[in-house]
Amino acid sequence: MTDIKKERTLVIIKPDGIQRSLIGEILKRYERTGLKLVAMKMIIPNRTQIEKHYTVDPEWLFKCGSKAINSYKEKGITPPSENPVDIGKMTLEKLKNYMTSGPVIAMIWTGMNAIGVVRKITGSTEPLTSDVGSIRGDFTIDSYQISDTSERSVRNLIHASSSVDEAEKEIEIWFDKKEIINYRLFNEVVLYDTNLDGILE
Repeated sequence: MTDIKKERTLVIIKPDGIQRSLIGEILKRYERTGLKLVAMKMIIPNRTQIEKHYTVDPEWLFKCGSKAINSYKEKGITPPSENPVDIGKMTLEKLKNYMTSGPVIAMIWTGMNAIGVVRKITGSTEPLTSDVGSIRGDFTIDSYQISDTSERSVRNLIHASSSVDEAEKEIEIWFDKKEIINYRLFNEVVLYDTNLDGILE
Protein backbone atom coordinates (compact mmCIF):
# COMPACT_ATOMS: atom_id res chain seq x y z
CA MET A 1 0.00 0.00 0.00
CA THR A 2 1.28 3.46 -0.93
CA ASP A 3 2.21 5.78 1.94
CA ILE A 4 -0.55 8.42 1.84
CA LYS A 5 2.04 11.06 2.77
CA LYS A 6 3.88 10.25 -0.47
CA GLU A 7 0.88 10.08 -2.78
CA ARG A 8 1.71 11.26 -6.32
CA THR A 9 -0.37 12.93 -8.97
CA LEU A 10 0.24 14.01 -12.55
CA VAL A 11 -0.70 17.56 -13.48
CA ILE A 12 -0.49 18.94 -17.01
CA ILE A 13 -0.86 22.61 -17.83
CA LYS A 14 -2.59 22.42 -21.20
CA PRO A 15 -1.82 24.59 -24.24
CA ASP A 16 -4.43 27.21 -23.29
CA GLY A 17 -2.88 27.55 -19.82
CA ILE A 18 0.52 28.21 -21.41
CA GLN A 19 -0.90 30.70 -23.92
CA ARG A 20 -2.80 32.54 -21.17
CA SER A 21 0.49 33.02 -19.23
CA LEU A 22 -0.92 31.24 -16.17
CA ILE A 23 2.05 28.96 -15.44
CA GLY A 24 3.24 30.84 -12.36
CA GLU A 25 -0.25 31.28 -10.93
CA ILE A 26 -1.03 27.58 -11.34
CA LEU A 27 2.25 26.49 -9.76
CA LYS A 28 1.69 28.88 -6.85
CA ARG A 29 -1.77 27.47 -6.12
CA TYR A 30 -0.44 23.92 -5.74
CA GLU A 31 2.78 24.89 -3.99
CA ARG A 32 1.00 26.91 -1.28
CA THR A 33 -0.79 23.79 -0.02
CA GLY A 34 2.47 22.14 1.00
CA LEU A 35 2.62 19.67 -1.89
CA LYS A 36 6.09 19.04 -3.28
CA LEU A 37 7.00 19.34 -6.97
CA VAL A 38 9.28 16.41 -7.87
CA ALA A 39 9.30 16.57 -11.70
CA MET A 40 8.46 19.13 -14.37
CA LYS A 41 9.08 19.56 -18.09
CA MET A 42 7.75 21.47 -21.08
CA ILE A 43 7.09 19.43 -24.21
CA ILE A 44 4.91 19.33 -27.29
CA PRO A 45 3.20 15.94 -27.05
CA ASN A 46 2.36 13.82 -30.07
CA ARG A 47 -1.00 12.26 -30.86
CA THR A 48 0.12 8.75 -29.84
CA GLN A 49 1.16 10.01 -26.40
CA ILE A 50 -2.19 11.74 -25.92
CA GLU A 51 -4.11 8.62 -26.90
CA LYS A 52 -2.09 6.53 -24.44
CA HIS A 53 -2.71 9.12 -21.75
CA TYR A 54 -6.49 9.22 -22.10
CA THR A 55 -6.91 5.47 -22.56
CA VAL A 56 -4.87 4.26 -19.57
CA ASP A 57 -8.31 3.16 -18.38
CA PRO A 58 -9.45 0.64 -21.05
CA GLU A 59 -13.05 1.67 -20.32
CA TRP A 60 -12.34 5.38 -20.93
CA LEU A 61 -13.97 5.55 -24.37
CA PHE A 62 -17.19 4.00 -23.05
CA LYS A 63 -17.27 6.04 -19.83
CA CYS A 64 -16.48 9.30 -21.61
CA GLY A 65 -19.07 8.63 -24.32
CA SER A 66 -21.75 7.66 -21.80
CA LYS A 67 -21.15 10.83 -19.79
CA ALA A 68 -21.34 12.96 -22.95
CA ILE A 69 -24.58 11.30 -24.11
CA ASN A 70 -26.21 11.91 -20.72
CA SER A 71 -25.03 15.51 -20.78
CA TYR A 72 -26.54 16.06 -24.24
CA LYS A 73 -29.87 14.61 -23.15
CA GLU A 74 -29.99 16.63 -19.92
CA LYS A 75 -29.71 19.77 -22.05
CA GLY A 76 -32.42 18.59 -24.45
CA ILE A 77 -29.91 18.07 -27.26
CA THR A 78 -29.88 14.98 -29.48
CA PRO A 79 -26.43 13.37 -29.23
CA PRO A 80 -24.57 12.77 -32.50
CA SER A 81 -24.68 9.03 -31.72
CA GLU A 82 -26.24 6.73 -29.15
CA ASN A 83 -23.11 4.57 -29.14
CA PRO A 84 -20.88 5.61 -26.19
CA VAL A 85 -17.70 4.26 -27.80
CA ASP A 86 -18.31 6.26 -30.98
CA ILE A 87 -18.81 9.43 -28.93
CA GLY A 88 -15.70 8.58 -26.90
CA LYS A 89 -13.66 8.27 -30.08
CA MET A 90 -14.93 11.66 -31.29
CA THR A 91 -13.94 13.20 -27.96
CA LEU A 92 -10.51 11.60 -28.12
CA GLU A 93 -9.85 13.09 -31.56
CA LYS A 94 -10.75 16.54 -30.26
CA LEU A 95 -8.43 16.02 -27.28
CA LYS A 96 -5.58 15.00 -29.59
CA ASN A 97 -6.06 18.20 -31.61
CA TYR A 98 -6.19 20.30 -28.43
CA MET A 99 -3.30 18.75 -26.54
CA THR A 100 -0.89 18.72 -29.51
CA SER A 101 -1.64 22.31 -30.59
CA GLY A 102 1.29 23.73 -28.59
CA PRO A 103 3.57 23.15 -25.63
CA VAL A 104 2.31 21.74 -22.35
CA ILE A 105 3.94 21.52 -18.94
CA ALA A 106 3.83 18.10 -17.29
CA MET A 107 4.45 17.89 -13.54
CA ILE A 108 4.42 15.40 -10.69
CA TRP A 109 3.29 16.67 -7.31
CA THR A 110 3.61 14.55 -4.19
CA GLY A 111 2.35 14.77 -0.62
CA MET A 112 -0.50 13.82 1.67
CA ASN A 113 -3.76 13.39 -0.25
CA ALA A 114 -2.07 14.89 -3.33
CA ILE A 115 -4.75 13.73 -5.75
CA GLY A 116 -7.70 15.09 -3.78
CA VAL A 117 -5.94 18.33 -2.92
CA VAL A 118 -4.96 19.02 -6.54
CA ARG A 119 -8.41 18.22 -7.89
CA LYS A 120 -10.05 20.50 -5.30
CA ILE A 121 -7.75 23.39 -6.21
CA THR A 122 -8.13 22.71 -9.94
CA GLY A 123 -11.95 22.66 -9.97
CA SER A 124 -14.46 20.57 -11.90
CA THR A 125 -13.82 19.60 -15.52
CA GLU A 126 -16.20 22.21 -16.95
CA PRO A 127 -14.92 25.72 -16.12
CA LEU A 128 -18.42 27.22 -16.14
CA THR A 129 -19.51 25.02 -13.22
CA SER A 130 -16.22 25.16 -11.29
CA ASP A 131 -16.30 26.81 -7.89
CA VAL A 132 -15.00 30.33 -7.41
CA GLY A 133 -11.56 30.00 -5.84
CA SER A 134 -10.57 27.03 -7.99
CA ILE A 135 -8.13 27.55 -10.87
CA ARG A 136 -10.72 26.75 -13.52
CA GLY A 137 -13.41 28.76 -11.74
CA ASP A 138 -11.18 31.82 -11.49
CA PHE A 139 -9.29 31.83 -14.78
CA THR A 140 -11.44 30.55 -17.60
CA ILE A 141 -15.02 30.85 -18.84
CA ASP A 142 -15.38 27.95 -21.27
CA SER A 143 -18.29 25.49 -21.16
CA TYR A 144 -19.33 22.17 -22.69
CA GLN A 145 -22.04 23.93 -24.68
CA ILE A 146 -19.61 26.32 -26.35
CA SER A 147 -17.00 23.64 -26.98
CA ASP A 148 -19.63 21.33 -28.49
CA THR A 149 -20.93 24.14 -30.72
CA SER A 150 -17.37 24.82 -31.87
CA GLU A 151 -16.65 21.09 -32.24
CA ARG A 152 -13.58 21.21 -30.00
CA SER A 153 -12.44 20.14 -26.53
CA VAL A 154 -13.39 22.27 -23.56
CA ARG A 155 -10.46 24.56 -22.74
CA ASN A 156 -10.02 23.98 -19.05
CA LEU A 157 -6.32 24.79 -18.55
CA ILE A 158 -5.24 21.67 -16.62
CA HIS A 159 -5.29 17.90 -16.46
CA ALA A 160 -5.13 16.33 -12.99
CA SER A 161 -5.14 12.60 -12.24
CA SER A 162 -8.34 11.28 -10.67
CA SER A 163 -7.02 8.29 -8.69
CA VAL A 164 -3.81 6.75 -7.36
CA ASP A 165 -3.90 4.00 -9.99
CA GLU A 166 -4.54 6.46 -12.83
CA ALA A 167 -1.76 8.76 -11.62
CA GLU A 168 0.85 6.00 -11.57
CA LYS A 169 -0.09 4.83 -15.07
CA GLU A 170 -0.08 8.40 -16.42
CA ILE A 171 3.27 9.22 -14.82
CA GLU A 172 4.86 6.31 -16.71
CA ILE A 173 3.64 7.84 -20.00
CA TRP A 174 5.09 11.28 -19.31
CA PHE A 175 8.25 10.70 -17.24
CA ASP A 176 11.25 8.39 -16.99
CA LYS A 177 12.18 7.42 -13.43
CA LYS A 178 15.46 9.33 -13.76
CA GLU A 179 13.49 12.56 -14.31
CA ILE A 180 11.81 12.34 -10.89
CA ILE A 181 13.80 14.00 -8.09
CA ASN A 182 13.75 12.66 -4.53
CA TYR A 183 14.51 15.45 -2.06
CA ARG A 184 13.30 16.89 1.23
CA LEU A 185 11.63 20.22 1.92
CA PHE A 186 12.08 21.81 5.34
CA ASN A 187 8.33 22.45 5.61
CA GLU A 188 7.71 18.69 5.55
CA VAL A 189 8.61 18.72 9.25
CA VAL A 190 5.66 21.00 9.95
CA LEU A 191 3.33 18.98 7.74
CA TYR A 192 4.30 15.45 8.71
CA ASP A 193 6.45 15.26 11.86
CA THR A 194 4.33 14.04 14.79
CA ASN A 195 5.94 16.17 17.49
CA LEU A 196 7.36 19.04 15.39
CA ASP A 197 10.82 18.02 16.58
CA GLY A 198 13.61 20.41 15.73
CA ILE A 199 11.65 23.67 15.64
CA LEU A 200 13.02 25.06 18.91
CA GLU A 201 16.75 25.59 19.32
